[in-house]
Amino acid sequence: MTHNEKLLYLTQELLSESSQYQGMAIPSDIGKQKRLLRTLMNIREPKPISKEFLEIQDQYLSEEVAEQGIVDGNALPASKLDSRLVLWKGDITTLKTDAIVNAANSKLLGCFVPCHSCVDNIIHSVSGIQLRLACHGIMENQGYDEPTGRAKITPAFNLPCGYVIHTVGPIVSGRLTETHCSQLAGCYKASLKLASEKKLKSIAFCCISTGEFHFPHERAAELAVGAVQDFLQSDSQVERVIFNVFQEEDYEIYRQILEAI
Repeated sequence: MTHNEKLLYLTQELLSESSQYQGMAIPSDIGKQKRLLRTLMNIREPKPISKEFLEIQDQYLSEEVAEQGIVDGNALPASKLDSRLVLWKGDITTLKTDAIVNAANSKLLGCFVPCHSCVDNIIHSVSGIQLRLACHGIMENQGYDEPTGRAKITPAFNLPCGYVIHTVGPIVSGRLTETHCSQLAGCYKASLKLASEKKLKSIAFCCISTGEFHFPHERAAELAVGAVQDFLQSDSQVERVIFNVFQEEDYEIYRQILEAI
């Protein structure tokens, strides 16, 4: 099967799962085909699927990851003042590291909005539908929504990292409070604790809560760096913490904080 044949197979299989989509025409444009596949993956409820589908999906997504390019987290330059801290601007789903941290919601099942630009959606789309299935299993066993400031860990499946740590950041709908700040710091500490318990040496954080959850960017960065430093003072397992940013605004905020350490 060629790469494009895998794309068509996966799309057809997902369309066939629902009578609502059976008979839907698949666009001839490759870009639109990829968007349709991602849409179908995003909206799919966590339910069993065939081993054959997963095998072909894994081959397809691995090829997509390789084409996108993989960034070695261990090769990124560290802060001059603390060799354990790294600032990097880029796509977190291209990062080869022991774990990446996903900014999840309390359901922990990923974003169901088709092709949404949030990091939760992007991570699930690149990882594959097993990630939602793994999260669903955790939440079924837990029996309640994930509390803010807590975290869970899953395999990364088709991502180049080893694990995904899912943490629920605070939602700021009005003024920023001390509770919001404590909860955000808790996200970093809970994620690092899981990484240390798994004996992981490297972890990459996205900018938790600063997107859809509206946490002020500068204060979020201050809390992130402070929480990480506090944790590393008493933990020698984690050797490298990458602050992954996607916007230039966040890059400048983190750069100034790290240079002031």
